[in-house]
Amino acid sequence: MIYFVYCISSLVKRYIYVGLTNNVERRVKEHNTGKERTTRPRRPFVLFHVEEFETRIEARTGEKYLKPGIGKEFLREILDKKTQSPDGEIGRRASFRS
Repeated sequence: MIYFVYCISSLVKRYIYVGLTNNVERRVKEHNTGKERTTRPRRPFVLFHVEEFETRIEARTGEKYLKPGIGKEFLREILDKKTQSPDGEIGRRASFRS
C-alpha cells in the first residue's frame, strides 16, 4: 500500500498541518468539513504539498521530519513560493529528501 505525507494550509490563519494517510483527497475533505477537531477552527484548507512513500514506516519518518522546526521552515518556503508564483501551482515538485 502507498502512503502519503500531506501538508495543508489554512486560508484564514497562518497555520500549516502535516498528516499521514493512504487517501489524500479523503483526508483533506475531512479537514475541510470539520471532522478533525485539531483543524476545525482553522478551516478552510488548501493542499499545498504531498510526498509519496512505499511503507507507513517511511511515511511516518517523513511526517516526523516535516512537523517541527526545520521541516516547518521547509514547508513555509514552499508555501511562500507558491503564493508568489504567477500560476500558483500546487504539486510535488520539492522534497525534503532531495
